[in-house]
Amino acid sequence: MDSKALFANTPPGRLFWMAALPGSIGMLASALYQLIDGILVGQVLGETAFAAINLAMPFVIINFALADLIGVGSAVPIAVRLGQGEERAANNIFTCACLMIVGTGALIGTALFFAAPLLFRLLGAEPELAALATEYLRVYALLSPVTTIIFASDNYLRICGKIRMSMWLNILMSILTALFEFTLLVVLDLGIWAAALASSLGMVACVAIALFPFARGKLQLKFCRPRFTAGMVRQIVACGSPNFLNNISGRITSILMNAVLLRLGGQNAVSIYGILMYVDGLIQPLLYGACDSLQPAVSYNWGAGSLKRIRAIEGYCFSAAAVISLVSAGALFCFPGAVTALFLSDMDAAFLATAQTAIRLFALTYLTRWFSFATQSLMTAVERSLWASLISLSTALLFPVLLIAALWPLGLTGIWLNFAATSLLAGLLSLWVLLRFLRRCRTATPS
Repeated sequence: MDSKALFANTPPGRLFWMAALPGSIGMLASALYQLIDGILVGQVLGETAFAAINLAMPFVIINFALADLIGVGSAVPIAVRLGQGEERAANNIFTCACLMIVGTGALIGTALFFAAPLLFRLLGAEPELAALATEYLRVYALLSPVTTIIFASDNYLRICGKIRMSMWLNILMSILTALFEFTLLVVLDLGIWAAALASSLGMVACVAIALFPFARGKLQLKFCRPRFTAGMVRQIVACGSPNFLNNISGRITSILMNAVLLRLGGQNAVSIYGILMYVDGLIQPLLYGACDSLQPAVSYNWGAGSLKRIRAIEGYCFSAAAVISLVSAGALFCFPGAVTALFLSDMDAAFLATAQTAIRLFALTYLTRWFSFATQSLMTAVERSLWASLISLSTALLFPVLLIAALWPLGLTGIWLNFAATSLLAGLLSLWVLLRFLRRCRTATPS
């Protein structure tokens, strides 16, 4: 099914299920490689190695942040151009974006490779913890020129209507990662560097499969002779900024949180924070499937000027995001012990009690997280990057940092409450942004 038939003519309810269900499954499968990584490292290599990958993970995600900026930032104008019937312009943006992702992957990967030891020393990590984190990060850094495009290719496949192919590729990536990591860690008894290598090899294989139909010219988007312009680059950066700011700001916040946690609770506190981040890494893909997987459809209809259809699609997105968040909050609040045991075993009673308290307080985050997530996704899709960036930056950096100071007297409890308080403030900000957008839509149409 081509983009016009899928995005413009398919009934909104059917379109939602066609995009959201495969999108959720695919992104959840994609996120599983991090979960598998955490479980195997924690169970096979032990608590120090588990803390090391959690210390390194913010930098790993930063390594992918520029690729995500370009991937998401190019997907929006590509879908808008297709909605406007400008296929040549869409192909040029697609080609230039792929080249930009490879170049930035090489640049950021090189910088992280050489800076890794200094970064972990500055965080105050003990020598053994810092050495393991450096070893883990450097493998990702070396392979970043050929891995970072994996998540952008997901966007491009969905634009071309290949939603199920995107889903199956993400599932394949998790399966390959699990097989590689089990072989390297359990069978061959290799170190923490092998965990990063396993994930990277899974990504490389799926990148090759994803780009093959584009290279053959079998999809609506095709590679062409690139024509870079300053305006095109500015548009990509503007449209991708909300996601980029969320990634970078969130990782800066994670680095700050790790530094604070090392001071307040040591290695155990960092491990508990890592568990919370893995849990969030499972819930976020479900929200992604409910909202961001519909971004190409919303952007296409924004370009075509179909506001009524956008409202119908977004009604499904907001409702589904609310259900996912509330169910997740209930599950986390009721089963904190099972969540903890998934990652670490044979921990003492004090650790388990702290972890269960942290998970229950963290569960409160999802009472309101759905609203800011859905609103930010909508603003990105309709080229309102400034408003989307405001929500993103506030959620990922501004509110959490302010709340670290405000909740400092509560110690570790204040850190665990930080997430729920941030989510509440972000929801209120998103409500203000959404109301402003709706008022403008009553008197204006997209240009």
